[in-house]
Amino acid sequence: MEKECEENCGHDHPNDNNPLANLDPETQQKIQELQMMEQSFQQLLMQKNAFSMESSETDFIIKEVEKTSGEVSRIIGNQVVIKTTKEEILEDMKNKKKLIDTRMKSIDEQEKDFSKKIEAIREEVMKKIQG
Repeated sequence: MEKECEENCGHDHPNDNNPLANLDPETQQKIQELQMMEQSFQQLLMQKNAFSMESSETDFIIKEVEKTSGEVSRIIGNQVVIKTTKEEILEDMKNKKKLIDTRMKSIDEQEKDFSKKIEAIREEVMKKIQG
């Protein structure tokens, strides 16, 4: 009777919908850890992308200001424009660029660490799943 139910009974069994249910709790926990790490990794990559865009924009500003002779203005927020010197803008932008570069180096290190950890956990999980 149980065999008939397993083959074609028309209702779900608790483990039918969860392919992880047949794995031991430690492996299930590792899979959840892997999923969380991959989400964090994606957030890190989004941060890296944002800093990369900001870095390119800052490089562009530096090049354009270096080409400029004469009056320079700066926008504060979205409402106020003030006059400033070319040197002041260049100093601010170069300092900003240094800060961005430092953050990018930190993100690169975190990215390497995440990649190693994710790969190690993935290998461990695959060994358990494959027996």
